[in-house]
This record gives sequence, structure tokens and C-alpha cells, in this order.
Amino acid sequence: MPQVRIIAKNFMDMVASLPAIKLDKLYDNAFICEAILRSLPPLAKKYVLELLYIDDPLTVSSLEAWVLSDGASKHRVAVDRLVQLRVFTEIADSVCRKREVTYRLNPMFQMNLRKHIVHGGVLPREPMAAKIKLPSLEDLDIYAAKQWECFLLHLISSAEAEVTTKSISPSMMKVFQRGLLSQKEKEGSRLTESGFQFLLMDTNAQLWYIIREYITNSEDRGVDSADLISFLLELSFHVTGEAYNMNTLSDIQRTTVKDLADLGLIKLQQGMTDSWFIPTKLATNLSISLSDASSRKEGYVVVETNFRIEYQLPNLIVGAITKENLYKAFSNGITADQIILFLQQNAHPRVAERVPSVPENVTDQIRLWESDLNRVEMTPAHFFDDFPSRDVFEAACDFARQYSSLLWEDSKKMRLIVKTEIYGHMKEFLSHQK
Repeated sequence: MPQVRIIAKNFMDMVASLPAIKLDKLYDNAFICEAILRSLPPLAKKYVLELLYIDDPLTVSSLEAWVLSDGASKHRVAVDRLVQLRVFTEIADSVCRKREVTYRLNPMFQMNLRKHIVHGGVLPREPMAAKIKLPSLEDLDIYAAKQWECFLLHLISSAEAEVTTKSISPSMMKVFQRGLLSQKEKEGSRLTESGFQFLLMDTNAQLWYIIREYITNSEDRGVDSADLISFLLELSFHVTGEAYNMNTLSDIQRTTVKDLADLGLIKLQQGMTDSWFIPTKLATNLSISLSDASSRKEGYVVVETNFRIEYQLPNLIVGAITKENLYKAFSNGITADQIILFLQQNAHPRVAERVPSVPENVTDQIRLWESDLNRVEMTPAHFFDDFPSRDVFEAACDFARQYSSLLWEDSKKMRLIVKTEIYGHMKEFLSHQK
């Protein structure tokens, strides 16, 4: 079976993208094994439980025999996910003439999940027994929302943010600087094209972006990405609103908790002798809810036919959609569809159920203004030809498609054009194909 390159779109994609040796290290923790099991598609969960006490490899044909004909697509999705996460390990049968591939459960995953199911498990830490004053769940939700808003304020206006909240940790600021902010000599920080795109995402998508970049940058901070992912998954087994002693954490985990407090995932409190952290819902649901739109907060935007916009926050703010401001947005990489989608997703309840929630004359005009600027689009690209074989050419096309970077292909003459950002990856890929 060909190797599938994982492009992380959610937390478990990030887990699947780890090297094999780090995945096996993760599975040394029984709670991680349970978290992985929870995340699997229903059919994949069934396969794991069916094979949990079977030590012999199972052939592909035998596994396919478990599935009805109309379940073939779900079967492929389940097996692909299990292979990506190394829950299934592939074993090539060198004795059989057909060299049929067989599967068996990852031995480390299998052993620890068995123990966890039979004996249960004890978390690395228990809630504090001492009587301390804890915030209510409602207050904790308000705190999490306020922290996130302050975090975004740093992205929009550093000067204003310094007045409203404590400074953001260096680790989190590096996440910003990685792709959301740029800074030129003698100039302050300004949003990049990706930064403007980020602001239009819903909260869950924004949070996933930050967590993904935080994990990706972990090696630069001297933190093993597998250890960081392991701790983040452990947090999903903690109880929302309960207090946990900071003394139960390692130095790296203590730093991580302080970083997560900037995002509103954790609330930190200090007593006379001890300090503790309190997970919010964002932390305990981290592995499953980052792409869940059900937690989206109630909208606050009303768009009128005369292009006036009302932001019904604690105070009423009135603005207007103008061609000049939209041109600025378009020049920063924001599209008309993204602006319209943002207005629709954040529509106030009194207009959200109206069809359309944003007046048609407004959406049509926004698209017309964009079309004025999009008559010609320039995309930096690289041209590839002289492939040694058609198989290599097709493999190169598939590789570019995985990155959504294939701009043009000529199958007859075996030529293709890809976006500049994957040029280095493509060269490396082709060097292994020759």
C-alpha cells in the first residue's frame, strides 16, 4: 500500500503525521491509546476491538470478508486511518507467492489498550483534595472567551493589547510571527495575508491553527512534539472546572500550561502555599472539538440593504461597507466569498433565520468589486518536464495534488506546473523516484 502524506487538518491528523518511532512512543501511554480509539471512525473502532486479543496477522482479503459490499468505501476509510495512525502495522508475507499484505495491531498499542480495558488506569494527577474556591463552569466559560479575545487583540493591535491584558508568552508570539505577522525595519508589526485570513476563521478553526503551529514549533523550543501531543491528549481526561496541583507537572508541562492559559484553555490560580491549574472546556475537549462548529457563539452582525453594518456587542457599533475598504481587504488576500461567509456565520439571531441573512444586493456588489481586481491573477510557479517515466510523472502529479499545488499538467508530453511553495518538496520527492 502506498504511503499517504498527512496534511494535518485536525488534532488526530497531527498525531498521524508523527514519525513511526514517536507514534510508538505515544502508545506507551494507555490513556493516549484510549484517546486514539475514541477518535476513530465507527468501523475502525470495531476492527480494533475485534483484533484486540488476536496476535496473529490478518490478511487483507480476510479483513475485507468482514464487510458487506455496500460498506467498501467505509472499509477503505477505516483501514487508511488505522494505517496512518500505526494502529495497524503492515506485514508483507514473503512466503506466499502473491505476497499478500497482512495487518496486525501495533503491539504497544494492543498491550496498553488491553491493560486499560481490563484494569482501568490512573491519571498522572488527581484533582486537589484541599478545599479551595473554584470558579463556576459559567465563570470559566466567560474567562476562556475573554482570554481568547485578548489573544486576538495582540494580533490586531499590540499597543492596545498591552493595556488590556498581560503580555503573551514568547512561545505564543513565535506562533504569530511564523505566518500571521510580518515586521520590516523601522516599521511595526503588521498582519500578513495569512493573518487577515486567520481573523475571518471561526473560533474553533483559529484555535486549531494556533495549536497546530504551537506543536510544529515545539522542536525549536527543545520540546519533543510527541511529549507535547501526549500531554495535550492527557488534558482531555481531566475534569473541566477541577483544580490540579502544578507540582504534579514536569518543567516542560508547566511551561505548556502557562502558554495554554494565554489561549483560555487553562485558568491559573495561586494560593498561600500551592498553585494550581483549572482546565476549561477548550482543554478537555481539545482532541475532538477543534473542528466542531456546534460551539460557535451567537452572532452579532446585522447587514442592511444600504450597506450599513451594525455590530450588536455590549454596545452598538455602526459601520459601513465601502469599496475602498473592500479593496484594502482584497489586496491583503481576503476574498469576497470569505467576507460574505463571515457576515453570514456571525449574523445576529434576529436576521440569521432570514433567507438570505445578508441582503443580495450587498453580496452581489461585494463580488462585483472583487471581480474588478481579479481580471488577471499572478501565481509564482515552477515548471517540470523530462520525467524518466510515466509512472514518475503521475506520482509527481499526485504529490502536487496532495498539497493543492498542481496548477497545470500536460499528460501527453509529461509536463506540469506547481506552486512555488512546494518546489523544494517536489525536488526532494523526485530525487527519491529516480
